[in-house]
Formats: sequence, structure tokens, C-alpha cells
Amino acid sequence: MSIRIFIYDDSAERRDSLKALFSLNDALKVVGEAANCKSAIEDIDSTYPDLVLMDINMPEVDGLAGLKMIKNKYPNVKVLMQTAYDDSEKIFTSIKNGASGYILKNDKPQRILQAIDEVIEGGAAMNPAIAQKVLDYFKPTAKKSPLSPKETEVLSLLAEGLSYKMVADKLGVSYTTVNTHTKRIYEKLHISSLGEAIAYYYKNLR
Repeated sequence: MSIRIFIYDDSAERRDSLKALFSLNDALKVVGEAANCKSAIEDIDSTYPDLVLMDINMPEVDGLAGLKMIKNKYPNVKVLMQTAYDDSEKIFTSIKNGASGYILKNDKPQRILQAIDEVIEGGAAMNPAIAQKVLDYFKPTAKKSPLSPKETEVLSLLAEGLSYKMVADKLGVSYTTVNTHTKRIYEKLHISSLGEAIAYYYKNLR
């Protein structure tokens, strides 16, 4: 049984090259094409595709709007986004709105065919560069500390339970220097006690 595909792309040349690629594969059948998504619901109504290959940047009604319309009315239709740019914001908007995958227009023909297979099988197809962006997006971002490296070092020793004098001895500086660092730590963290400073250290810098 063949996979029914609808192609959205404002470039007739691109649509023709995709149709030529798919015609070489008996398992794929192009059931329709359009230069934008202004008639997306009617298009899907009349052609019943299994998969939509969706360009993002198109005039009048673009692929992000088309994706939303299609997924709202036809949640079972798979939508594979394609674009010339790995634009982070558009990637995440597409994923949030239900896209099954995201490929770049300069991906090799074999990669496009592979992406279609992955999506039809229930997977999420992504160009490797895009997959990396998604991973980076979900990585926890390290909190930027307002403290200098030396202030952080002083605070870490105080958090270990050392006294000002012991910190001064360990770092080879004067008691006054440690006291000055501590005052700056209080000012930068907008706190007024050593307990609060130590709590900040364990929460944010460990």
C-alpha cells in the first residue's frame, strides 16, 4: 500500500523535483500540491494524504499556520516540515504545534526518503543539526553568578565551615581581605548574613 503525500512549497521547481524523487519509489504517491496553505483544509479534505511535506516560508498563508490548521482538524495526518534554514524559533514552534519531523531543503534525497519512513513509522525525523539544537534547547542553563572567582572561592570555604581566619590562612591573604570579600558577597547577593550566603552557595554554585 502506498504512502499518500501532499506537497506544500511556493517553488514549482522544488515541487517538481520532489515529485520526480517520489515517482522513483513505488511506495510513495503524490496526491496533491500547493504553493501555500490558504486552502489547507480543503486540500486535505479532497486528497486524504498520510503525510504532508510542508514548506515553512510561503506567501499568504505559511507552513506554520498550515501545520496548525491541519493538526487541529486532522491530528492523524503526519506533517514533515521543510525549510532552507535551521531557525531555532521556527523549529520549536513546529514541534509545539504537532510536526512529526523537520528537515532542511539541502538534505540529500536519501535523507528525505528516510525522514518520510521514520515519520510514517511513528518516529520523529530530524536533520542532525536540528536535533542538536533541540537537545541544546532543553539543556539546563547554568546560572550566571554575580560573584567573582575569588569571591566564590571564599564563599566555598566559608560554606565548608572555615572561619574568616582559617580562610585567610588557607588562601594566604589577610583577615581584612577575607572580610572585604565577604562584604562584597553580601552586597552582590543582596543578603545580610553568612547563613544566607551559604544557602545561596549550596543552591546555585555547588
